Amino acid sequence: MLALSILISVFGIVNTLALSVLERQRELGLLRAVGASRRQVRRMVRYESILTAWIGATLGLVLGVFLAWMVIRAVGQGLEFSPPLGSLTIHAAFATVVGVLAAVLPARRAARTDVLVALAYE
Repeated sequence: MLALSILISVFGIVNTLALSVLERQRELGLLRAVGASRRQVRRMVRYESILTAWIGATLGLVLGVFLAWMVIRAVGQGLEFSPPLGSLTIHAAFATVVGVLAAVLPARRAARTDVLVALAYE
């Protein structure tokens, strides 16, 4: 179940980044025209992907821990709430890796944007 949710989130991040690159084609061309290298453009898209993954992971982990606490509190019956900090840390680190992997194709497309075509866009 967790693997399926991660797969869906990767597709969501790739889709969001692909649309972002497409919508910001003129901006990316202008950045390249004023001296940004392809490597810098790829890095910018990669950082955007990592931030998106971190926001999703943070919201998911916080909401999951909160809901688990609420269920334990509602059920009671001698149960004690103890969040698995090691597992939560591993999942947060894994979100960074997923963010980097999800950015590969959109970053490559952004870096290959032709400057003249991008500036003539629209």
